[in-house]
Amino acid sequence: MSTRRRLQIVLLSGRIGSGKTRLTEGLVERHGAILVKTRELIVRMLPRIRDQRQDLQRAGERLDRQTGGSWVAEALVALMEERRPRDELLSGLFVLDAVRIVGQIEAIRRAFGDSVVHHVHLTASPGTLERRFSERNVRSDERVTWKQAAANATERQVEGLTALADTVVNTDHCTPEDVLVRATALLGLIPRSIDRLVDVLVGGQYGSEGKGNIVGHIAPEYELFVRVGGPNAGHQVYAEPQPEKYFHLPSGSERAPNARLLLGPGAVIYPPKLLAEISAHKIPADRLVIDERAMIIEDADKEMEAVKLASMGSTIQGVGAASARKIMGRGGVEVPPVRLAKDVLGLPRMSPT
Repeated sequence: MSTRRRLQIVLLSGRIGSGKTRLTEGLVERHGAILVKTRELIVRMLPRIRDQRQDLQRAGERLDRQTGGSWVAEALVALMEERRPRDELLSGLFVLDAVRIVGQIEAIRRAFGDSVVHHVHLTASPGTLERRFSERNVRSDERVTWKQAAANATERQVEGLTALADTVVNTDHCTPEDVLVRATALLGLIPRSIDRLVDVLVGGQYGSEGKGNIVGHIAPEYELFVRVGGPNAGHQVYAEPQPEKYFHLPSGSERAPNARLLLGPGAVIYPPKLLAEISAHKIPADRLVIDERAMIIEDADKEMEAVKLASMGSTIQGVGAASARKIMGRGGVEVPPVRLAKDVLGLPRMSPT
């Protein structure tokens, strides 16, 4: 059974050529939006006006001076009332292309409320705007140059609406599809799945990219943190009075104290360092699960790296040596066997995933 969509009004602003028309087309085609153009509202109020850009610009400016911009809200309310089914509340998605001054935006918000109105501003560089204008094929723009259109006093001030917008999209290097996806996501028009998802943070392996700080920032949104890999350089998360440092534990461990922690089968663990880290971050035993297949670093691995790999810039944590033993052992090379978490006593709670 279908349900009626609540009333939602999208105000578009941006200079000529910023991409407003293409965005409105996408909202109409993909989401069934009802398009309202301010030029149509001008014609409704001034039926004798010529449908030419410069005439419409001058008429809109005259109405703005007379009403402080409230004429747009008044005309929009009248239009929507005409479209409202008898004895039913207003509903649906309306897109207004476009608002041009602060007074217009404020009057619409007063008329409908902030919970109904969402303001999207599109912006682009002057070169991009001029190129797009030259490629347009709009009847009202006949015999109008870019310089003439851009010289209009209101048009010159449109970019100042950026400060009022709920969403600002730079369209310089975006396709119309890119802009539509960003706008619809921010407007909540893309339905959210109720299925639980897994987010994976991937870096370029260069170090000091900020992965730890990003995880720390978004940590409160999650219920489970998984860490694999070994305790090489570690991750640092900003905190006062001093940063939080993580080598084995996930970087959001303190930011989300109720989230579960998992060291997966790909983890490489040095038990003394892990135990010290658990103590430093006050991690209770029932929060942490260590997969029984996680690999153990031996003291001999750290000693070998200190002797043979220090000149290579190794962090000397034994991760490489332990991993090499594991690989060589599979190939039949006689090396000390690799122990797994299930083989080691004294670690906090260990169980298979």
